[in-house]
This record gives sequence, structure tokens and C-alpha cells, in this order.
Amino acid sequence: METIDGYVDHIIFQNEENGYTVMSLMADDKELTAVGLCKGLAQGETIEAEGEYVEHPVYGQQFKISGYHTVAPKDSASMERYLGSGAIKGVGPALAARIVKKFGDDTFRIIEEEPERLAEIKGISKRKAQEIGVQMEEKKDLREALVYLQQFGISNTLAVKIYNTYGMELYGVMKENPYRLAEDISGVGFKIADEIAARIGIHTDSDYRIRSGVFYTLLQAVSEGHCYLPMDGLLERAGALLGVDMQYIRPQIENLAMEKKLVIKADKVYTAHYYYLELGCAVMLKQLNIPMWESEVLPAQEAAMRKTLERMMLEHKMELDELQLAAVMSGIRNGLFILSGGPGTGKTTTINMLLRYFASEGLDIVLAAPTGRAAKRMTEATGFEAKTIHRLLELNGALSDEDGRRVRFERNEMTPLETDVVIIDEMSMVDIQLFHALLKAIVPGTRLILVGDVDQLPSVGPGQVLRDLINSGKFPMVVLQKIFRQAGESDIVVNAHKINHGEHIAMDNRSKDFFVLERKEVPVIYKHMVQLIQDKLPPYVQATPLDIQVLTPMRKGSLGCETLNVILQKYLNPPDAKKREHQVGDTIFREGDKVMQVKNNYQLEWEVVSRYGIPVDRGMGVFNGDVGRIKEIREAASELVVEYDEQRQVTYPFSMLEELELSYAVTIHKSQGSEYPAVILPLLTGPKMLFNRNLLYTAITRARSCVTILGSSATVEEMIDNVRENRRYTGLEERICEVEG
Repeated sequence: METIDGYVDHIIFQNEENGYTVMSLMADDKELTAVGLCKGLAQGETIEAEGEYVEHPVYGQQFKISGYHTVAPKDSASMERYLGSGAIKGVGPALAARIVKKFGDDTFRIIEEEPERLAEIKGISKRKAQEIGVQMEEKKDLREALVYLQQFGISNTLAVKIYNTYGMELYGVMKENPYRLAEDISGVGFKIADEIAARIGIHTDSDYRIRSGVFYTLLQAVSEGHCYLPMDGLLERAGALLGVDMQYIRPQIENLAMEKKLVIKADKVYTAHYYYLELGCAVMLKQLNIPMWESEVLPAQEAAMRKTLERMMLEHKMELDELQLAAVMSGIRNGLFILSGGPGTGKTTTINMLLRYFASEGLDIVLAAPTGRAAKRMTEATGFEAKTIHRLLELNGALSDEDGRRVRFERNEMTPLETDVVIIDEMSMVDIQLFHALLKAIVPGTRLILVGDVDQLPSVGPGQVLRDLINSGKFPMVVLQKIFRQAGESDIVVNAHKINHGEHIAMDNRSKDFFVLERKEVPVIYKHMVQLIQDKLPPYVQATPLDIQVLTPMRKGSLGCETLNVILQKYLNPPDAKKREHQVGDTIFREGDKVMQVKNNYQLEWEVVSRYGIPVDRGMGVFNGDVGRIKEIREAASELVVEYDEQRQVTYPFSMLEELELSYAVTIHKSQGSEYPAVILPLLTGPKMLFNRNLLYTAITRARSCVTILGSSATVEEMIDNVRENRRYTGLEERICEVEG
């Protein structure tokens, strides 16, 4: 490890996200290239850096910085360089030269202690003199803060975040309660705050530490889909995390409840945010759950309505059975209506009849679904435009922070949706936060129709909204069960219903669209998977190889999506001199690759470009599960362009590529709301919690024309028998029952 002193002559490249910097550094009158994480470092600054010299295969010798701190320039020449570098706004090289000529080696003291004296120099007003003094003081404060925070092992990137959040209060925060970092600063979790606290000398049984650990435990539970934890479960988890006896934890939980930061209902412990999300949803649902016909429905009215619907059925050549007709009637009569049912049971036909009726009445209708793919399917099935829920609510990404906690929608209780009917499809995918935002934007008197299959996997986010609504029994609802003739000709639909009812399925490969290929060895599964995608399935389902989707229960392991993506990329989009590529960690992104966005990003902008390159539509937000293709890699600009559904193009700086994954194979959970011409399921062995009926049912129902299972038929039968699901701790059903009475 070597130490060098020098000043930053100029910045060659700086990543605004993580602070990775390439700079030209003048040290001992020699110019050298230095690289490292130096967020906030500006041209002209003098630094003392530790690191080592390395040989880059392209750029030659570089000094790789492992740690550094800025120091004040010591002589008039370095002071002039610093002031003239642009580090101080409004001071250029010429003005810097005049300042240093006037005050010499005393320049920095004058600026810091007597900034008004700068007005003695021609061209500097008293106001400008004060502004220069303030900027220098801020720079000095930041330098001192970085040095102070470095002693606790805090990186410069995090140190800048801490300084920007607290300013000069950071010293008190670090001394008294460093666990505040976990609450106030995005990207700092309990574990980072705990490491810092340990270095500072905070005791393991500190009240601050226990309180922060309780919050962290509850937030971890939220990431698993829970809205609360039972008291015993919270005590056990927090105790294991903190390494302290439960007797010290319970009093802090009660104190947090007294401060209204937690809510305790019986033995259920919520963060206040998630409790009031559930309660707010229950209250708004009650307000929407009103009859839309003013008086009691008379038999004559019922008969007239039925006659109108039968006439419309003839006009539009639609067939509805008695249960579907009852569903349409209920959707017309009620302010809130839930339509559920498995594949092939006629949900789309029922919705289409409702749409025709509402349109004939001159009502304004909006359709939405949780994902772009689900919205596109809804548009194709109904002929009416459907949007994502985020787009319907007019997402304002500019107000969101890095983890989306302050996401704002333009449509809310102050500016509600201006429509008569709202229909939401794929409700099983909607989590409690998105549902709350949706309800806020719907005024009582607007019909809300919720459509979904309750037996699908629950939402990725916290809650199990559709299941809780149905289980409450408080809302008008119809569950369609009859499989219609055309759907009944598909073994995909028939087998999905059998699996859902716990019945074993035929795996003799006499089907036209459902195959189980017994393969016991992983390399053999790889071989046949590639053959199916490249040669067999595309002509069979009239699709391209990239339209065929591999779905797997797992991320890790030989049949997990991480391994499968490497193999499938090699065969489906091999290296080519004409295709540019860029490597991030172990992943190679190549032009033409199929990729998926893996986190909600409310600030990413997209645009739709005409054939002449002119943007014709713009918007914000790319969401977890969105799938697209890499259209272009621009190495010189350090960016990559992905085209998503509806020709939406998104430009990613290389610093954000951790938000993308190859998606030749994806987890079954990530496939929710999507439909593919053909699905391949590699199933050999795996954890019982994952390999269950619910997961198998969801995977099969993603296929439109063909399902192929590669692996073990015994595993398929075990999954059908395994009704064990990851239980979610949610209280929406309970809140609804409390509010509805």
C-alpha cells in the first residue's frame, strides 16, 4: 500500500451513482491516472490517497485508490489552481489569479475568516464575496466530515450521503444514535448502521439498537410479503438478529407503540405505515361498496335487464351461461364487484359483456392491470385500451426516492380519476401499497370491478389483497368454475384445474399441448431445452425462439434461472462481431438479449420513437417484471437501450445495469401477469416450500399453446400433493370485517 499527495488536474470520468472516478492527478510534478470511488471529488482539489499501482490492459499504469481524504492547499500556487478549477461557483482562472495575487499564502484564511475582504478586488461585489465564503465553508465542512466519518470505516460515497442528510448535525447523530442512518438514508440498512455503531462503541443492549433492530425485522418481513408479524415471531426474529434476550426487546416494542411508530393489534405487530394502509383500504372499500340502482331491484327491472343483455349477446355473438349473466348483473348493480375464476372459465367474455353494456349506456370506462404485459393482454382480449395501474394513476417519478417510498401519483383523493367505471385485471398481483393508491383515486359512485384468479401466486409486494377481499365475504362476488367447450379442448386448461383441485394428471404425452419429458440428468435437460427452443417449438406454436419462455421455481442451482440464462444466451444469442456487448460482474449483456427489469424504478424515462427517430410518446417508470430486448449498446456514451412492450425505449446508464437481468429463463413468480406461446418447465428436485401446487398451477397457466415439463414426473406429482404455501401475515380481511361490521 502506497500513499501519494496530489491535486486533481481534471476529471476524466465520474459515475454520479456510485462515485467511481477516473482522474488525472498531479503528484510530485508528474501526471498520473488515478481511479477509485471518490464521490463528490471535484477538479482542483488536493488529496492524500492510499492505494497501489496497477497495470490496466488497455490504459496502462494507473493508481488504484483504496481510500483518500481531501486536504487544504498549502501554497499560493495550489490555492490558485483550486480556486480556478471551477470548484467554487463564479470563480474562474482569471479571478482566482487576482485573489491569490492580492492575498498570497493567506488566501484561504481570508476566505474562511474574513470573506468580506474579497470585495477589495475589482470585479467582486460584497454579495459575491459572501457567496464565495459560504461555498468555501461548505467545502471545508464536507472535507472535515469525510475525514471524521472515515475513522468508522464509512466509504466516501456513504459519507457524502450522511453529510447531505444531516449537515453539521451528523456529529450528534453519530455520537448519540447512529441507527438513525437506517431510518433516514436510503441504502443504509440495520446491518450497516450496526457495524458503524459497534465501531463507535454503542452497547449491544442499547435502546437505540433494539428499536432499530425491531424496525429492521419488520421491514424484512415486508420484503417477504407480510404486513405484520405475530409478537412471538417478532421477538424471536429480533432476538436472533440482535443477540439479546427477548426480555429487553418487548419493552421497546411497547415504547414504539406508545410513540405511534408501531401498532399492536392483539398479538400482531405492524409498523404504523402498513397498519394504516390496510385500514385505509378497508374504509375506502366500504365507501365504494354501495348499490348503483337507487331503489330495491324489482322482478320487472331484473327481467328487463336480462332481456337487454340477451339482445346484446345476439348482437355481439357472445354466449354467456347463467353464472356469467349473474356476474354481469352484479357488476351493473353494485359499486364494487369481484370476478374470480381459473383459466377457461369465461372471465374475459363476462368482462366483454360488461364493457358493451357500459359503453351502450354512454359511461366512461378505464381498464388497467399491474404490468405492461397484463395490460397488453387485456387490450387484445377486450378491444378497449388498457394501461398499467401506475400509468392510469399518472405516476410522478420525479418525487420518488431510491427505494420508491415517496412515490407520488398525480391521481389521488385531490385529483381523482374522471371516469364512471374502473376495471382492474390480474388482481392477484396487486399489493397493498398499489391497491391503496388506486382506491385513493376512485370517488364513491364510480364502479370498481376487480378481476383475478385467487389461486395464482400472491403479489411480489406485501399483502394478499384479492384473497383477503374474497375471504372477507363482504363484497358482491362471483367465482366462475365451468370450463367452456373451446377451453376444455386444451389440456393446459384441463390440467391446470385438475392440479388446482389436487388431482393427478395424465403424463402419457398423448396430448397436443401438454408434454412431460422424463429426463433425470441436468446436462440432458440443458440439451433438450435448447433443442425445443431452437427447433421444435417455434414452428409448432408459430412463434420465434425468443417468444418461448423457460420458467423455473428457483434462482440458484443447476436449474435455477441464473445458470439457465448463461446457457441459453450462449445458444440463442451467441457472440457475434456485429453485436456489441458489455460485461457487468459475471453477466454479459449483448445486443439482441432478452432482459427483465428486476426492481420498480419510478424515475426511469421511456419514449416511443417513430420510424424517423422522432419521439411520439413519453412517460416515466419501468417496473419489476417488465421484459424487453437490448436494442443498442453505446460504449462511448456508457449506456444501453432496451425496447419494452409497446415500443417503449429506455436508456440505461451502465451504472444502473444491476436493475437488469437476462430473461431467457425467469422465476415463476416473475412470470405473473404474462402469457407466452409456449412454456418450458425444468423440474427435478427442490425445496418443499417452493415446489408446491400453487407454483405449478401458476406456471402452467402462463402458457397459451404448449407446456413442456422437462424432468421428473414424480416431482410433478409431489408438487400437486404439496399444498404447503408460504403463509402471509396480512390483516386486510380483519380490517374489512371491522369496518363493514
